[in-house]
Amino acid sequence: MATLPKEVLRNMIVDGDLKTVNDLHTYLKEMFKDALQEMLEAELEVELGYVKGDKKNKNTDNRRNGTTKKTVSTRFGEIELDIPRDRNGEFEPVVVPKHTRDISGIEEQIISLYARGMSTRDIHDQVKDLYGIEVSADMVSKITDKIIPQINEWKNRPLEPVYPFIFLEQQIGRIEMADCVKMDTIILINSSTKYPTMVLFQFLIGSL
Repeated sequence: MATLPKEVLRNMIVDGDLKTVNDLHTYLKEMFKDALQEMLEAELEVELGYVKGDKKNKNTDNRRNGTTKKTVSTRFGEIELDIPRDRNGEFEPVVVPKHTRDISGIEEQIISLYARGMSTRDIHDQVKDLYGIEVSADMVSKITDKIIPQINEWKNRPLEPVYPFIFLEQQIGRIEMADCVKMDTIILINSSTKYPTMVLFQFLIGSL
C-alpha cells in the first residue's frame, strides 16, 4: 500500500463492495488513476487556453489530438493512463512527465485530496505542493477547479438510510511508512445492507 498519513486513513470512508485489504488496495488504485487523468486534462486545458468544446474562447491554431496510452509504475502497481495530446506536439505533461515510467512517490499527496475536512484552499495548497515551482499559479488554480467536482462527488455519494449490522474485521498487513515498511493492524468496518453485499465504511490503521 502507499504511504498515507494515519489521520487520512481514519477519516476516509470508502464506498463499494469491499471486503478485504486487497479490495481496498484496488479501490485506492482506481481513485489515484482517476485523479491523475483529471490533472492531465487540466494541464492540457492550460496549455491550449480553452476548455474542451469551448470554441468561443479558442485563441490558438493548436488543438486536442486524442490520447496515447502509457503504462506507469506506482506503489499500487502498474496503471494505464490515457495521456492527452495536442496537434502541434507542444504539450509537456508535468504530473506524468514524458519518458517517465515510474511515478511512485506522489500517491500520498493525491489520495489525501479525498480526505474529509479538506477545504478548497487545502486542496489548492496540496496541488501546489505536488507540482512545486514547475507550474504557474494559474495552472494550480485550474487543476484544483478540475478535480474538485470529482472529489466532491466521492465525498457526497449516497449511503443507505439503515444498516442493520456492523462488522469489524482485523487483518495484519504491510504498511509503507516514510522510511520503512512495517506490519500493522488494519481494521475494516463493514455493514450489511438489505442486499447481499457488504459496504466498507471506514478503514483504520493501528488498533482500536
